[in-house]
Amino acid sequence: MAIDMALLDAVVAVAKAGGFREAARVTGSNASRLSDAVRRAEQQLGIRLFHRTTRTVVLTEAGRALMERLLPAINEVNAALDAVNRYRNTPGGTLRLNVPVSATRLVLPALVPEFLQRYPDIRLEIVAESSVQDVFRDGCDAGIRYDERLEQDMVAMPIGPRQQRFALAASPAYLAEHGRPEHPRDLIHHRCLRGRYASGIMADWTFSHEGEEISVETSGPLVVSVGGAMDLAVEAAIAGSGVIYLFDEWLRPALDSGRLEPLLQPWWLIFSSPWLYYNDRRLIPAPLQAFIDFVREKNGREKSSAIPAEPLRHP
Repeated sequence: MAIDMALLDAVVAVAKAGGFREAARVTGSNASRLSDAVRRAEQQLGIRLFHRTTRTVVLTEAGRALMERLLPAINEVNAALDAVNRYRNTPGGTLRLNVPVSATRLVLPALVPEFLQRYPDIRLEIVAESSVQDVFRDGCDAGIRYDERLEQDMVAMPIGPRQQRFALAASPAYLAEHGRPEHPRDLIHHRCLRGRYASGIMADWTFSHEGEEISVETSGPLVVSVGGAMDLAVEAAIAGSGVIYLFDEWLRPALDSGRLEPLLQPWWLIFSSPWLYYNDRRLIPAPLQAFIDFVREKNGREKSSAIPAEPLRHP
């Protein structure tokens, strides 16, 4: 039975994404085009592959049977194409990374421009999320995460500067009206601008000084989603709405310009920077291997200023 492979690609994309809209977002297509491709695939095969409702798209029994046989075959095809790709003078193809929003501001700007210049045939796609998701969600090849538990066969290698810290700050106007905290516990009496994770958790603010660690349950007039919405909290802090506790690098422009003033600097929490995570049991695509080698090279350049730290497994 002959069938257009482009139609099968659409079927696989929808099956993996669990819906037409999500598949369109992942593949850079549009939902109506994918829906039409799936319909034509079903017509050519003479069997329904998906149960469709207004809210869900679920594989039929025949669709599941097809995916069980089709996915390994497509993976083999991609592996074969990638093997040929290795004979190119420079690797090409698409590299998809799943990263937290903070990494797009604090880690990737120092890496991406040089990487793209060195590998002009690689298309880099960044999936930036406020909530922590599976590294391989949305068909991503690798991800950036902070210290987390890794599944078996995952490798973690350092990426970016090996030390980061949180900075506590408020605007001169806020401090003139409400005074300066002298100790982290004083923050319970201040208007704090907080972030909420996608899980619903609003973490306490943690501080450390001379071996003493303190967590403070803060409250205040503004709560934003952790990630991209933190920019709103920063602007609110600059406008005098309250105290903010965020990555030092994120607040640095406002601190350097005087729009925000640092508070309790000896207590600022220092922590390990993120890791690049990938699965070494999968065939590593050429674009990902190029990125791994590039990051390893950058780590070598900055070794003198890095904090000694070991990944969970050495790549």
